[in-house]
Amino acid sequence: MKSAKIESVKISAVIIAFNEEDKIARAIDSVKWADEILLVDSESTDRTSEIARSHGAKVIVQKWPGFSKQKQFAVDLAENDWIFSLDADEQVSEELKKEILDLKISNTLADGYKLPRLSFYLERPIRHGGWYPDWQLRFFDRTKGKWKDVLIHESVTVDGKVEKLSGEILHFSVENAAHHHRMIGERYAPLAAEQMFMSGKETTRLKIATAGFTTFFQTYFLKLGFLDGLPGFCIARFAAHHAFLKHLMLWELQRNKK
Repeated sequence: MKSAKIESVKISAVIIAFNEEDKIARAIDSVKWADEILLVDSESTDRTSEIARSHGAKVIVQKWPGFSKQKQFAVDLAENDWIFSLDADEQVSEELKKEILDLKISNTLADGYKLPRLSFYLERPIRHGGWYPDWQLRFFDRTKGKWKDVLIHESVTVDGKVEKLSGEILHFSVENAAHHHRMIGERYAPLAAEQMFMSGKETTRLKIATAGFTTFFQTYFLKLGFLDGLPGFCIARFAAHHAFLKHLMLWELQRNKK
């Protein structure tokens, strides 16, 4: 399969957001190197759209259809075929910016690129517990790739050559303990349970009882979460809560079906 000729490539940075007035400026400023910056706002009630426009982004307002559908909507609206997809709580590191700009003066591009994502928790970069390198396929040719239509843990699939870059996406998703708890209870566990249910997976009372302990042991010990200090312990503890809650919610879905 032939690679794209770099001379004709222009890049659209696409971002989805909802009520991200505290973070959106930094996200946009980190992709100022792109030929277009497009923000799809899910009907924010704060100043997200206003701030985005003031920092040079084109803003489209679209009612929330789900993560994958909203990200694909942004990809489809972009002016250019080469897409860099960023979340509102993420930023492009200087190293990653340099790598992408260096690609623009090389001879060819692959069809997509996976990038390591470095998350911060309690103001500390997290490199263990299964949180790193957390490879994300975010830079791709939309004629070869698209977002998979799933409820949670959305990702891009590319029909072609995929390579890896070493520069990092910086991720600032969790604001504090209360925010982390709400994210699990209101978003991630319900969506994970629904996705499992739709995929035909089932749970049992035993899985509900053991999922939390098993996940904590894996995250904190087997995946070396203890090397991240107190943040590593908190991450493992919340991961255990998420595992317990998604199995309990899946069990409720199973009972309702019966």
